[in-house]
Amino acid sequence: MEIREILENKTDFLPLLLIGDEQQEMILRYLSRGRLFALYDPQLCAVGVITDEGNGCCELKNLAVEPARQRCGYGSRMVEFIASVAARQGYRMLRVGTGEVPSTLRFYAHCGFQPAGRIPDFFTRNYDHPIVEAGILLRDMILLERKLSRQ
Repeated sequence: MEIREILENKTDFLPLLLIGDEQQEMILRYLSRGRLFALYDPQLCAVGVITDEGNGCCELKNLAVEPARQRCGYGSRMVEFIASVAARQGYRMLRVGTGEVPSTLRFYAHCGFQPAGRIPDFFTRNYDHPIVEAGILLRDMILLERKLSRQ
């Protein structure tokens, strides 16, 4: 397994990024300013994008795993790698915003994230179509945070 930072041709990863965020316009808003990481084992398995949000906080804007490779630990490995990189660079907090889907919230809790807030109607106001995940129509964005410490 290898995780690499992608510095060029980031839009080549859009097919996988669209699994984590299904509106291309939203991805393009953060992809150019974000850091894109790709996990290979040996083929591409997962991607993650983080952005600098200021005040020692970075945000995991996208985390996506190839459907055939989901529930194999690749998402957790990517989160741990990103948290480690962010901590080494002096970030104190890693934030993620997600829909109110029990399995997703359990995943992030397993990765050390704690509830930090909610943005009402985020999905209905910012997407041009209804977002449905695991049979749940998403409305509010749930904010989660994980404290980071230098390693």
